[in-house]
Amino acid sequence: MAGMVPYSEYEKALRRAWPFSAIDDFFTPVLSVDASDAFPMDVEDADDHYVVSAHLPGVKKDEIDVELNEGRLSISVDKKESDEEKQRNYLHKETSEWSATRGVYLKDAQTEGLTAKLADGVLTVTVPKVQEKSNATKVTIE
Repeated sequence: MAGMVPYSEYEKALRRAWPFSAIDDFFTPVLSVDASDAFPMDVEDADDHYVVSAHLPGVKKDEIDVELNEGRLSISVDKKESDEEKQRNYLHKETSEWSATRGVYLKDAQTEGLTAKLADGVLTVTVPKVQEKSNATKVTIE
């Protein structure tokens, strides 16, 4: 049981076991961001609507783009450094410019009534569901 690896971590575990991983790490860019690691996202089904929460600490709302297109909700972030930050003389800097897009398919998402709110580093998007219409018609047999 202790040797089990979650499926999402399987590829990373394989890379660590690879004998040439040190060489591979040398050629991997230091600031590369895997799309699934870019920012965590939670999707909740709350009866008549969906609630999508994206954890985006340090990101301003003008750096975020939210779009619903044919049931696919996409959240794109384009984090840029300000000109003031570029002027500073850093000895060590772990923050950088980055961009990432995460998406989720919501089959019965309604395009009207969407709301998005950014508070305390968490973007919360509320997507109402389309009310189900019965497409079935009762046919009388003569």
